Amino acid sequence: MKLKMFLTMLFTGVSSLTNAQNNSIIVQQNITLPKDSIVSNQLIKSLNGFLSLKDKSNSENSFVLKEDLLETSVLLDEMKGIEKSIKFKDDNFYKCYLSNIIQLKDSIFLIQFSYIGVNENSPILAASFEILAKIKNNNYYFSSPLKHNTAIWKAKKIGDVTFHYKNILNDKSIKAYEKKVRVFDLKLKSTNKTIEWYGFDDMNEMLNAIGVSYKLEYNSRKKSTFTAIENNSLLIASATGNIRFDDFDPHDLWHERLYNIVPKKTINKPIDEGSAYLYGGSWGISWNQILKTFKEKVSSNPKTDWLATYEDFYNFGESKEKHLLTPYVINALIIEKLEREKGFLAVIELLSCGKYQKGNENYFIALEKLTGINKSNYNERVWKLINESGK
Repeated sequence: MKLKMFLTMLFTGVSSLTNAQNNSIIVQQNITLPKDSIVSNQLIKSLNGFLSLKDKSNSENSFVLKEDLLETSVLLDEMKGIEKSIKFKDDNFYKCYLSNIIQLKDSIFLIQFSYIGVNENSPILAASFEILAKIKNNNYYFSSPLKHNTAIWKAKKIGDVTFHYKNILNDKSIKAYEKKVRVFDLKLKSTNKTIEWYGFDDMNEMLNAIGVSYKLEYNSRKKSTFTAIENNSLLIASATGNIRFDDFDPHDLWHERLYNIVPKKTINKPIDEGSAYLYGGSWGISWNQILKTFKEKVSSNPKTDWLATYEDFYNFGESKEKHLLTPYVINALIIEKLEREKGFLAVIELLSCGKYQKGNENYFIALEKLTGINKSNYNERVWKLINESGK
């Protein structure tokens, strides 16, 4: 059933929304269910179970098989909190409506459903999803249709990286990427982390492939990259037009490999970005060139007070989009010296000092413990790092 027709029928029967249960999918009378009532009842019951757990950790969803968890995590992340409306200040504004069930094979169904709210008798579509259901050991389990939707694609494995692509891959680039993965993982002492990379033309193609037919917040968005980490594997759904894998950003790759071993919720962003500058550069610019530009444009002023300007996030890059930020360079210099003197485990400890906060108390506590740098001597010690760098 086309979404437009579904919305039209919903609008004519809009009063049914007021009686809907918040946590159950709404099945209207016009929906064609499997003829076997036992099958349809079990399928709907299992789907409700799956949706009731969607806001928990993805690995806790008992309606997802382990072998399907990686790609399904990407889809589950898009479903989290979908009922909420900030605009209407209602945590259950959008209700879940079943729109279609298609039996693909005897034991496999494609299920389509949407989250819709109503304001002043007008339906508002938040999102529409597609998900596969399959029966195993007399139970229904759910998964993203990503593998199903890319079944005719090609795949090439090099090292621990598998590239899923349509026609052609840039062999030189994928070899450089796999080599850089090994270099970063060696530094991070990270093992057994495989990568599944999918290359899409644009965001719309990628969203449809993972099971997101529509999402209000992505209106007009053309490019993005979605990731998920499960079962010791990283999935990358790249919707940047880089379908041949002609290039990659070592900066972003560093972040991806770091998050495999350090929980993202504990990482301090300015330190994180500083480490990415140091090990991966930024915007295709090497660390040495970033440092050179920083010295020419920023630290050429001998009166600069680095402590006073830390939270200014001064941009000395070529544009707002391709920014290069002063505190990130300072942290890169600190990390470089810290690793040289105390090893990379000390860098991990600094990175893990907690989320960025105004006043940077957690930052300075960790910084003084590991380097002896504090608010009192910060300006003096940073100048020393700058003057000694690049020699």
